[in-house]
Amino acid sequence: MWLGSRTFPGGSGPLIKLTHPSPNFGPRKNGATADMVVVHYTAMQSAQAACRTLCNPDNEVSAHYLIAESGEVMSMVAEDMRAWHGGAGRWGDVVDVNSRSIGIELANDGYSPFSAALMDSLTDLLRGIMARWDIPACRVIGHSDMSPARKIDPGLRFDWRRLALEGVSVWPEAEQGASLDQFPQMMARFGYTATDDPSLLLDCFRRRFRPYGIGPLDETDMAMITDLANRFPVDQSAPTA
Repeated sequence: MWLGSRTFPGGSGPLIKLTHPSPNFGPRKNGATADMVVVHYTAMQSAQAACRTLCNPDNEVSAHYLIAESGEVMSMVAEDMRAWHGGAGRWGDVVDVNSRSIGIELANDGYSPFSAALMDSLTDLLRGIMARWDIPACRVIGHSDMSPARKIDPGLRFDWRRLALEGVSVWPEAEQGASLDQFPQMMARFGYTATDDPSLLLDCFRRRFRPYGIGPLDETDMAMITDLANRFPVDQSAPTA
């Protein structure tokens, strides 16, 4: 399959050339198109090492983009193709996240701050993707959001609030919330998958929206998730994939 420059539905943005083509991709299933973005970190020591991993056919893993610490954007899989970055997990009714998403890997060891250059490039990249595919800010999520039992990336050091201020993600405007026993329902309304372990859901929520929160579920958590669930309920009517 040809992996050169190509345009995308809507014609928004310049031609995009695959700078580091990965063989690890396939067609999106059941006629699905991208309507969300999943952000990951590589958990590796360098972008170059991550690039080798994502482009190695033996690894059967890939992403549409990898952003280096320097801010260099490496394009690996065409946006209209299905990259292999999400694995098992779901967001709302979407169970085949790979078929419905664009995956972005960020070069980060999982412990260090994300560089300003990387974050600048991520913001620019997200703006282009969201325009090309008409993706709303509420459907830019982290790997941990879709797989709370398996993944923690992009992690505690990732600045979700900055992305929200740039208009490429969302952030709660907490005032008051539902009662504490409504936490699982509010999480599901926003998009998180229900689980029998409420502490796991709380950890996942705080990792993104309240990274320094401690202790049991409290009214601040409830105000935040209630606001998000009411303003950005997940699209339950979208066709599943």
